[in-house]
Parts: sequence; structure tokens; C-alpha cells
Amino acid sequence: MRLHDPGRILLVSCYELGHQPLGLAWPRAFLERAGYAPACLDLAVEPLDEEMIARAGLVAVAVPMHTALRIGVAFARRVRVINPACFVCFYGLYATLNADVLLSGLADAVIGGEVEERLVTLARQVESREAVEVRRAPLERLTFPVPARQGLPDLHRYVHFARNGTTVPAGYVEASRGCLHLCLHCPIPPVYGGRFFAVPRDIVLADIRQLVAGGARHITFGDPDFLNGPAHALKLARALHAEFPEVSFDCTTKIEHILEHRALVPELAALGCAFVVSAVESTSDAVLRELAKGHTKADIETALAITREAGITLRPSFVAFTPWTTLEDYVAMLEFVDARDLVLDVDPVQYAIRLLVPPGSGLLTQGAMRAFLGPLDAERFTYRWTHPDPRMDALHQRVTGIVEAAARRQTPAGDTFERIVEAALAARGERSRRWATRGAPRIPPASPRLTEPWFC
Repeated sequence: MRLHDPGRILLVSCYELGHQPLGLAWPRAFLERAGYAPACLDLAVEPLDEEMIARAGLVAVAVPMHTALRIGVAFARRVRVINPACFVCFYGLYATLNADVLLSGLADAVIGGEVEERLVTLARQVESREAVEVRRAPLERLTFPVPARQGLPDLHRYVHFARNGTTVPAGYVEASRGCLHLCLHCPIPPVYGGRFFAVPRDIVLADIRQLVAGGARHITFGDPDFLNGPAHALKLARALHAEFPEVSFDCTTKIEHILEHRALVPELAALGCAFVVSAVESTSDAVLRELAKGHTKADIETALAITREAGITLRPSFVAFTPWTTLEDYVAMLEFVDARDLVLDVDPVQYAIRLLVPPGSGLLTQGAMRAFLGPLDAERFTYRWTHPDPRMDALHQRVTGIVEAAARRQTPAGDTFERIVEAALAARGERSRRWATRGAPRIPPASPRLTEPWFC
């Protein structure tokens, strides 16, 4: 099978949080360095191309998250109809977690971890008709080329950065992969086991340069945790600001890292950090312990104070529904958001996020989780679980409906929040807020954000 011919390898992205897909650009660069000429297809902004599928001898589908996996599976089924002889591979975190299901008749191979060199090896094996190891999660340190973004859809078709009534195109880079931490609900620890790999600074900066040349005026550092390597992160932020002082950035980091590295936060603000995403997950200390998050509600308060003093917006993400989250906890979370002026800093979808328990999840080893588990839902790639309080499962359905309707109608976040508060209080049989309103309506400052809400 000749795979060196242009288009004989097809790399497919399904969903990368609205960003131009680095999950295509990096594998493409590795394959091109090895002499291949892969084609790329981003299903988030491009239509399915049957001619590209029919030409391919190897189709590799990127599945870095659950949403991408579900879209990718539907795509792969279509590939099997159009080109039955094609070799189909899934790569990314959710390929490893769901290997058993994917290899049961749909995928020929799955790759997780540091995937790019393994994809090159796979291409060689498929081309020479060698035996293929069908599942791999390599963690060796890679020699990175600059991501190959030429020919990908224009940045203007992707997520933008919004602040003060204006929007600008946003680029997405990664300064590191993997994570040092072992949060039980996170998909990264089962694959990386507490390891992370820094990407050389010159490679990240070269990628930023091509993104800025393509129109980016804001950069998202999409590392699982930007401050896993604080010295590396700070040097990159300094270099970015020195070369492009007009370009802002955002990053993701743990609450405990904000506390641990609080001395760095003012400088990050001065270097252009507009906001930080942090997986707050819950305002209940009991739930945080079950998830092994490494922070407390008091720590969240401190992190808010640190970032606000520096002029950086903290944008929390939540796992709003878990088996341990009581109705009282849920209402308390809403009260926390309201009382601390976070309403515009939380994407409404966060109030509907339900704990996902995929195969391979660290939660499956915990007796506290097993008590609530049902069977594996192979079509949805998650174990079913039922809340001990039926009101919580009913509330989840109600809040999901509110959020989905608000997204369709582009309802302001504040209005959506009020409807969710009403639903939560109604679940407790109440008609009005338990906590006092704050008097005269306020016009809160615009919250810097990306135009694509966060999904898993």
C-alpha cells in the first residue's frame, strides 16, 4: 500500500474547543518530516469529503476529548462504508481510555500518550503490510518539529477572544503535555500517570509566530496545566510579550498552583494574561476530597483574591453534578458564584456538567464511586451512574435543557444563571432565593473570554 503519495494518509479532527486543531498540525509535521504528505480534514468547520476518504489508505482520527470521540466514531463508521479497506486509527486521550470498545469492530489501532512518532511508525507498518501493534500509549520524549498549519482552515473561522466589546482571532498552542497531578476524574492520569513533557520554547514561539502571521491577536496556552513547569511557562510568557506586546494570552492551571506560585501572578498579568481557567469543580469540600482535587473551598477564595488583585480574571470550570453533590451543595455553588461576582466569568454550560466516568477512569478504582455505578454505555463511552437523590438527576436534565435553549437563543449569561437558580430552588420546593439580593442592579465589567464555551 503506497502511503507516501499525497492524500493517502488522512488526518481528521472532530472538535478541539473551537480552535484551529493542533491535533492535526503536529501529527502532520511529524509525518511530513518522515516524507509523507498527509491530507487534513477538520469536521468542526469543514464538510465530510467522500473523495478524500475514498483516496486514503490510512485514516487517523484525533480524539483528545469525549465530544470529539463521539463525533469521530460516527465519522469512522462512514469511512467503513465509503472505503472498507482503509486502515482506521484513533489517537488521543480518549482513544486509550476507550480502546476496548473502539477495537471491537471499528478501529484497527488506537494510540494515546505521545502519539506523533507512533503515528509515523504506524504509517510505515501499514504501508509495508507489517504486523501492527493495535494499542499503544507511548510516553517517550519527542523531538518536536514546528506544527504544520499551512492549508488548515483560516483562523478567522475559529474561536475568537472577546473583551470590552471587541473580538480578535485566537490561536492555540501547547507548551507542555501530560500533567503532574492525579485528579481521579481527569482523563490524563490514566494515560500519563503523573508525567508531563515540556515542549521546547523555540518550537512554541515558532508556532506562535505563524499564528500571529495568520491573524491571531490572542494566544491560548492549552496545556493541561500551564504552571506544571512554572519557570518554562514564565520564560514563554516573557518571550511572547517581548516579541508581540499587543498579543494577550490565557492559560489553564490548578487552584493550588495559583496559591503556590502567587508571586508569579502579577508578572503574568503584566505580560498580557487576560484570564486563567481553573478546574474549581465544586465548592463542596466533601466533593473535592472525592475527586482528589488538592484544593478546598477556602483555597478557591484565596485564588480569586490573588488573581483579582493582579488584574487577571479567574474563569472557573465545574463538575456540577457528581454522586456526592447534594442539592444543598448545588445551591451553595450558585450562591458562591453570585456572591463573588463570578456570573459573567462562568460559561453557563458549566452548571450542567455531569461527572463523566469513561473506561480507564481513576474513579473506577474507588469504592465511593462503585456504589453508584451502572453498566458501561458503550455508545456514549461512559459508565452510567445514578444519584442517590432523584431530585439531582431531575435537576441535571432541567439545567441541561435551560443551557441548551440559552445557547440556541444566545441568551445573556446573567439571564441564564437566573433561570438555573430558579430551577435549583424549585427542586427544593422554594420559589425565591435563599440568599439576599444585593440591592440596586449592577452593571458588571465585561469578562474576558473565548467565544466558544468549554465542553469536555
